[in-house]
Amino acid sequence: MAFGERVGHVLRGAAIGVAEAVPGVSGGTIALVTGVYERVIASAGHLVNTVRYAVTDVPRGRGWTRAGHQLRQVHWEVVIPLLIGMLPGLLIAAKLLEPLLADHPEQTRGLFLGLVLASVLVPISMVGKPWRGLEVFALVVAGVAAFVLTGLPQATIEPHPLVVLVAAAVAVCALVLPGVSGSFLLLTVGLYEPTISAVNDRDFGYLAVFATGMVIGLALFVKLLQWLLEQHRRMTLAVMAGVILGSLRALWPWQSEDRDLHAPGDHIPSIVALFLIGVAVVTAMIIAERRRLRRAARDLTEETYETPHVR
Repeated sequence: MAFGERVGHVLRGAAIGVAEAVPGVSGGTIALVTGVYERVIASAGHLVNTVRYAVTDVPRGRGWTRAGHQLRQVHWEVVIPLLIGMLPGLLIAAKLLEPLLADHPEQTRGLFLGLVLASVLVPISMVGKPWRGLEVFALVVAGVAAFVLTGLPQATIEPHPLVVLVAAAVAVCALVLPGVSGSFLLLTVGLYEPTISAVNDRDFGYLAVFATGMVIGLALFVKLLQWLLEQHRRMTLAVMAGVILGSLRALWPWQSEDRDLHAPGDHIPSIVALFLIGVAVVTAMIIAERRRLRRAARDLTEETYETPHVR
C-alpha cells in the first residue's frame, strides 16, 4: 500500500473518532462514506473468529492453525492506520466539541445535519437500481423506528460498572452500524457526560469497564452484521439508509432539551451556512473516494494487460 493511502486511512480514522464523540453522528456512517466500512466489518469478524478458535482449539491441543489463518485475513493495512487516527480524533473531539455543543448547540447541529444528510447517498447508491418494493418498505420502517428512537427523552442512570458494561456493548453496535450514533445512545441513557468526562480525566477504571463492554458487543453483533452484508446486501443497505434518514431528527437545530422539535428560529443564516458546509464536505469526500476507486480499478486493469501470461 502506498504511503499516501496509509495517510488517507489515518485521516479516515480521525474522522471516525470525531464522529463517535458527537451525539447523532455515526462513526459507521463516516466509514461507509470513506469506503472502508466493509473491510472494517470483515476484519472485525476475522478477529472475533481468531479469539473463538484460540479459546476452543488451543486447550484441546489443536494448535493455532485456524486462529492464525483468521488473524492473517484481517485487513491490517487498513485497520492499523484507522486505529492510529481514531484515538487522537476521539480525544480532540471530546475536548473541543463538548463546549461547542453546550455554547452553540443550534449551529453545531446544523453542521452535523448537513454532514449526515449528504452521507445517506452512499448506502442508497450502493443498493443500486431498480429498488424493489420490499427494500423501499424496509427503508421506511427503519426510518420511522430511528425517528422514534431519537425522540426519546434523555434518562439518567447511575454509572454502575454493570450498567456501563451493558451500555458500552450496545453503543459499540452503533459504532459499526451506519446511521446509529453510539454517543447518542449513551446520551439517551444518561451516560454520555460521564463517559466524556472519563475520557478527558483519564479515568482508566471506567474506561477499562467500557472497553470490556465494547469487546463483548463486537463479539455478539459483528458476525451477524457481516452475515447480513454477505447474504442480504441490498436489504441491509436499504435498512442502513432508512436508519440514517430517521436519525436526522436528533440533529434538527431547533429543539428543546426534551427533544421536542421547533420551527426554525434564531441564527438561521449561520445554521444554513454550516449546513451547506457539511453537505459540501461529505460530497467532496464521496467524490474523492469514487475517483480513488476508479483510479485503482484502472491501474489494476492496466497491470493485468501489461503482465505477460505464462503458459
